[in-house]
This record gives sequence, structure tokens and C-alpha cells, in this order.
Amino acid sequence: MNAHLQQRIVRFSSIQFPQVKGIFATRRGWPQRTAGFLTRPQGYVTVWHARSGTASIPGGIMAEILKVDESRLRFVLEYSARMILAGKVVAVPTDTLYGLAADPFNLAAVSEINRIKRRMTERALPLLVDSVDQAADLAHDPPRLFFQLAERFWPGPLTLVVTASRQLPLKITGNTGKVGLRWPKAPVVVGLIAACARPLTGTSANLTEQPPSNSAEEVDRQIGRAVTLILDGGPTPAHVPSTVVDLAGERARIIRPGGVPESELKEFLD
Repeated sequence: MNAHLQQRIVRFSSIQFPQVKGIFATRRGWPQRTAGFLTRPQGYVTVWHARSGTASIPGGIMAEILKVDESRLRFVLEYSARMILAGKVVAVPTDTLYGLAADPFNLAAVSEINRIKRRMTERALPLLVDSVDQAADLAHDPPRLFFQLAERFWPGPLTLVVTASRQLPLKITGNTGKVGLRWPKAPVVVGLIAACARPLTGTSANLTEQPPSNSAEEVDRQIGRAVTLILDGGPTPAHVPSTVVDLAGERARIIRPGGVPESELKEFLD
């Protein structure tokens, strides 16, 4: 990791600033103490740079990078959830690749993902969930095979494409009426879903037509000047995306190979 990137990492153990006294932020002209980060109007959050001793506003020149620490996981989830619920996009580690987490019911946030990835046209965005029940609520009359595959492979690297529930914005489906759902085996993103009390988008954290990212450094290299916050959970355990199975057609079929081998799906799809 280069020195410039190290300078931008905010280690979670420093978020409460035990070594710094008198930290405050100004909200509408009044100083205000906070527990771990400095708040500003309109939902912006100013984060103190533990190494450089300066502060900046996410979404400006560069993203904030938060080092995920097991002992501070609660704080990083609360911090990230606040960003997401304010309409921001956060890059998060999953069990496959790094993804872009945002509120799927916030259309401005959905549009922001397309801007970050530099997409010229809108595409369907996969959603990450933290239970089979949550996934079923996002699907319209999911078939029996949906539950069979979910029971066998979730949480894990399998995305199931189904007819979307009417509660989902059409924009999320890329105007197709279909949505890809996945329950990842990744404590950070699953905890973030719970903290936000809703599913989150899970498209890959990279520029369109560029390789996906397996580390926070790779995310930063591609979209660090466009995304608000990057959670650095280290390299992802896998280096391939999830397998995608389309269940919305007349016959179930694999439309993208990935983390679940075709041989393991064969008994369900034959």
C-alpha cells in the first residue's frame, strides 16, 4: 500500500479519538461534539484523518477509506448505514467481490451508482439480502426452485433472478421487471443490511467494462474519486463473481458462471 493511500485510511480504533480532545463540528454555526465523527448539514459527514490530522468531506476529491476492525464493527456499521440512508453509495467487501451498497428505494442513489460506474444506459442492479424471507418479499410469486436453491446455496455466491415485486422501483430492474437476489456470506455487508433495515444494492464496485475489484485499493484506483466511502475489509475470499441463475423464464438457466460450479447446480436445473 502506498503512503498516499495509507494517509487516507481512517482506522476504526481512532474514530472515538481517545488521543484528541476538544474535537467539534459546526452545524448551522454552532459547535457540536459527536461520538466518533464530525457531522455537517445536509447529511454530509466529515471524518478525521487519523494519520494526516486533517478532515475532508466524502464525495469530494477522494473517498474516505475505513479499515474494518472486528472489535469496532458496530461503529463502522452505524457510520456506513447513516451514509446509505442519507442517499450515499458505499463500497463494501462481500464474499465474492467488492460491491456498491446503496438504498434501492432511493432513486437518486440508484442514479448515482450508474454515474459512479460511468454507465451510459441503465441496467438492472442486483440486491443483497440477509434472509430468504427478505428475498421472497422482493420477488413476485417466486417458484419452488427459488426456495430449493436458496436453502441449498445461501448464504453464498449464488444470485437468483426472479420476477420483481411491485414494491421495487422499476429503475432497479433496468425496466425489465426482473431482479437478481443474493444472500452473501459476508458479515460486514449482512450486518449493514440489518443496520439499514432493508436490502442493499450489490453491483460490483468498478467502472463499466473494467475488471471487478477484490480489494479496497482496487476500488480506490478505479472509482475512488466518485464513491463516498470505501470499507476496507481486506482482500475478498473469492476472486470470481457469484453464479447467476435466471428463474424468471420458462426454464431455469445459468446466465453467468461464478462461485457455485455448474456441476453443483446440475441436479436442480436438469
